Amino acid sequence: VQLVESGGGLVPPGGSLRLSCEVSGTNFDDRFNIGWIRQGPKRIRDRVSCINFGDGSTWYRNSTKGRYTISRDYVNKRVFLQMDVLKPEDTADYYCAADRSYQHILAGRADYWGQGTQVTVSS
Repeated sequence: VQLVESGGGLVPPGGSLRLSCEVSGTNFDDRFNIGWIRQGPKRIRDRVSCINFGDGSTWYRNSTKGRYTISRDYVNKRVFLQMDVLKPEDTADYYCAADRSYQHILAGRADYWGQGTQVTVSS
């Protein structure tokens, strides 16, 4: 499974960004979960959100509920993270991760990872 993120950038506080994760690979199937994990300046990994690619069920970190929305394009094998009302503390490198186990993603132990995309929230 290969994952390629895009959509990061510099945005002022209160702004929005939409991250995209393109998924490919012959062993990818509906049993996979796709998550977004971020690593900020203090180098702590925080799980942000996760979606089951097959049924679309979702999970969100409490601090991002109501501001972030995860979704997927089933046909084109893409997962999106819409981020609104961004705050300086959202500044981080955002990684897309894939695993058949939801728990592995939430534990930061996913089998597959992308290279990351940088998000900077600053005026």
